[in-house]
Amino acid sequence: MNGPVAPVLRLEGITKLYPGVAALQDVTMEFMPGEVHAVVGENGAGKSTMIKSIAGAIRPTSGFIEYKGERHEYMSPTLSRSLGIEVVYQEFNLIDPLSAAENICLGEKYGRLLNRRKINQVAQEIFDMFEIDINPNALVRNMPSAQQQIVEIAKAVSKNVRILILDEPTAPLTVKETEALFRIIGFLKSRDVTIIYISHRMDEIFRISDRVSVLRDGRYVKTLNTNETNRQELIGLMVGRELSDSYPKRDFELGETALTVEHITTDAVTDVSFSVRRGEILGISGLVGSGRTETVRAIFGADKLKSGDIFVHGKKVRLKSPKDAIGNGIGLIPEDRKHQGLFLNFSILWNTSIVNIKNLCRGGIVNQRRERKIAEEFEEKLRIRTPSILQTVRNLSGGNQQKVVIAKTLAANSNILIFDEPTRGIDVGARHEIYELMNAFARDGNTIIMITSDMEELLGMSDRIIVMAKGRLAGEVPKDEFSQIRILTLASG
Repeated sequence: MNGPVAPVLRLEGITKLYPGVAALQDVTMEFMPGEVHAVVGENGAGKSTMIKSIAGAIRPTSGFIEYKGERHEYMSPTLSRSLGIEVVYQEFNLIDPLSAAENICLGEKYGRLLNRRKINQVAQEIFDMFEIDINPNALVRNMPSAQQQIVEIAKAVSKNVRILILDEPTAPLTVKETEALFRIIGFLKSRDVTIIYISHRMDEIFRISDRVSVLRDGRYVKTLNTNETNRQELIGLMVGRELSDSYPKRDFELGETALTVEHITTDAVTDVSFSVRRGEILGISGLVGSGRTETVRAIFGADKLKSGDIFVHGKKVRLKSPKDAIGNGIGLIPEDRKHQGLFLNFSILWNTSIVNIKNLCRGGIVNQRRERKIAEEFEEKLRIRTPSILQTVRNLSGGNQQKVVIAKTLAANSNILIFDEPTRGIDVGARHEIYELMNAFARDGNTIIMITSDMEELLGMSDRIIVMAKGRLAGEVPKDEFSQIRILTLASG
């Protein structure tokens, strides 16, 4: 008779202490061979620290890691990889100037010299196995995020992966690309590869995982069979408090038109027109490459208009730069927070203040007391998890970095806010707080334009939705006609 299956990986009493904060405290968890094991928790719950401990990127303060019954006090990157443990982080670890095949086979020569024919063959075999159409010779820097992620996974598979850790893998993906990823996960699972799946997206967790473990405030809470739990139970375990409905009720009247866009055309979009009212949240939907982001970049003065007009509160404006947009009360929270939304090597305080610095000065001197008060208010309101507002932004988790971008934009006293993927990489509890903040902002008579790839978020937060396809406006969907099928049909052109 076959005995019980032993875990392939076990964490025992893992603790990681940093000055002023315990990132992990006495965490014990088990991962079984061939399972998809989801790990959930709010930002700051310890998920990233756990991943890095398994991968050998950091050394725990105490505890041990057991792989196939063999105990290790800590992992090094070399040991972790030799055991078949691979991680695909949110921030890809690829070399942009190299091809897909060169990245996949990096470090392998297949002979005394680099054998390009062989590495292309290896890459093509993996892509064929995944049923994915990617040219092995394509340069990574020219690839969309979805293809770069496939290259990362292919790189892991080429190293005979036994445990694959995926950190927010669907954040940059469309619905179609997500389906391709799930197909790959199913293929790897059939080969007895263990998948540790980190995600804030509940629908994905319930669709693909076998078990789910919850971390909260650096501590292990519970592991459940996914088919024996539900969304509300998981959220309750994650946040440790009761949350009301996921999306706040919107029960106030809309005001006059705040922003009108007439026939704007840029290098990326053609003849786009729409308007949005005070108190309204206008959702913008569309597939990757549809022109959603390019449209709002034009409104924010980041992309040059070839033709068309923009009106703010009935007045025609010329927005030649983001400075012009900010001066007219328009703020943008960009999709790419690290490159477009933050100064990573500066503090939370500095980032929160920089756009509003003119209003914080008197006689050319910054009012430091007021500056600190504003930053601390946003730290508390957005629940930015940090020992201090003097913390360097680079050292924050992805979700907390996003919160700093939002704080910076709100601090500039904008009355028209553009959110491009507002909750990407944000946990359930923090999402709810951001939704409440957006709702309160609109209730006060301000205006929001929201781009999101999260269909549930789009339908739950929007008063009205416009859909982009191939650089043009494909249609408009009023609240009483919201339908995922209709939106996807318009988006597909």
